[in-house]
Amino acid sequence: MRNTLTTVVAAVLLAACATQDARKTTESRNDALMADTESGRIAIAARPATSIDMSEVLALRHRSDANRARDVYRHPQETLSFFDVYPHHTVVEVTPGGGWYTEILAPYLRTNGQLVAQIFDPAAQDNQRSRDYYTKSNAEFRAKLAANPALYDRVRVVETPASAPVLGSPASVDRVLTFRNVHNWTAAKKDKAMFKSFFDVLKPGGVLGVVEHRAAPGTDPAVSAESGYITEAYVIELATAAGFELAGRSEVNANPKDTRDHKNGVWTLPPVLRVPEGEDAAKYRAIGESDRMTLKFVKPAR
Repeated sequence: MRNTLTTVVAAVLLAACATQDARKTTESRNDALMADTESGRIAIAARPATSIDMSEVLALRHRSDANRARDVYRHPQETLSFFDVYPHHTVVEVTPGGGWYTEILAPYLRTNGQLVAQIFDPAAQDNQRSRDYYTKSNAEFRAKLAANPALYDRVRVVETPASAPVLGSPASVDRVLTFRNVHNWTAAKKDKAMFKSFFDVLKPGGVLGVVEHRAAPGTDPAVSAESGYITEAYVIELATAAGFELAGRSEVNANPKDTRDHKNGVWTLPPVLRVPEGEDAAKYRAIGESDRMTLKFVKPAR
């Protein structure tokens, strides 16, 4: 009996030590990516030889409280898992905007993979308003990368025209991801060209991941795009016409509270909150961010 008790106690102590060591490893990785409070930069003291886990990336201190607060609507860990994104992949993030997902993808892929950020060439835009928008947006995105070289120095930026985009060498990347962008391309009549560019740059067997504001079934895409929403059927039509096969749907980013009929379109909801005059913003905060489709497409291996 005494020998048995001794064995059990020893096993418990060994398990406790292993747990403590694992916790210390996680803490040391986070400490190695500490925020420099004076410069606002991220200092990587000793980058680990192996990639960090997605949950560790989401906990890193470079992410602002405002961005973390949106995790409840955007579900980044579940979404990227659904798209089968792994640390060794080469991933194209299409028109990253303010870089919300870039903050997650860049450190996740930094050690063993590659993040390619695709932005639009302002000079190739059809009108001055678009040229001005992309000039400002691109400058802000590049400044974000430059401000934290320890995180973003390995992000490759590709600037393309929207009418004939080329995202890289043919069959050269593992994943192409787009978040809440399709309505813009549909409104500008560039969506078919964009989906063709996704197909061209992906390796056979590669995945296209699409998250988009979801319009009510049967809605005319040319009309709904102006309000920021697109039907799931239309996105599937675009992808399959480009050569993709639908590999899965997820409701991880669904929001049944979103009626999708707001006066100022999807921008009525958070985070923009372009609330109609005379209405209470609290009503739209209670809805949260938009109802979104999450679709996974595969480029056939043949």
